[in-house]
Amino acid sequence: MAKPVVPEERRRRRRPTRSGTVLSERLIVETALRLLREHGSGGLSARRLGIALDCDPSTLYRYFRGMDELTLAIGDALIGHALSGRRPTGEWRADLRDIGLRIHAAYVAHPHAALLTANRVTGRANELAADEVILDLLRTAGFPLPDTVRIYHAFIDQTLAFAALDAASLALPEEALRADEGKWRSTYAHAPAETYPRIAEAAPLLATRMVTSAYPTALDMLLNSAAARLPRR
Repeated sequence: MAKPVVPEERRRRRRPTRSGTVLSERLIVETALRLLREHGSGGLSARRLGIALDCDPSTLYRYFRGMDELTLAIGDALIGHALSGRRPTGEWRADLRDIGLRIHAAYVAHPHAALLTANRVTGRANELAADEVILDLLRTAGFPLPDTVRIYHAFIDQTLAFAALDAASLALPEEALRADEGKWRSTYAHAPAETYPRIAEAAPLLATRMVTSAYPTALDMLLNSAAARLPRR
């Protein structure tokens, strides 16, 4: 027989930890983000969190049923960071572009957390709020419902895919990252024109562009395509 679900308020620890800290879901998530930033994905465990929060690791299960639930909360927190301070303009395209850039930036600011969560569906408050805003922008702009869902699907998947790709690069050891970036100036810049004429032609531009994220360009292309489908009023 399945165990009954304990309400969240009853899972919370009301007494301070040994160091006097009062635990909260937000504090645990932010501490987990710090551990991921400092130690990588291998640095996140109930034991490490317990040490960082000065509490018994078992206490964490008053807040999260397991590490997977904590992972979903971390992903939702990244979306919350993205939405924080957003200022709508009232113009669907500008607002959608801003949301995309904010989500991408929030994920790449925490590369190891991004790799853990970019492909997950949290079903939590911040994710629902972001989805509601995106869908409302498209519907209010005048897109029919089927087009709204198609554009939303492409928009969110593209944003998270680029976030995961860019985060994977940033999560590399510094030496490996610099070596990868350097190949555009070493290998590609010296590719023989008689064998690789198009690479040789584009080499100076490639050396500049390929060490940055293509997400803003891809986002603009998606929004251009979406705008072209918008029914005339």
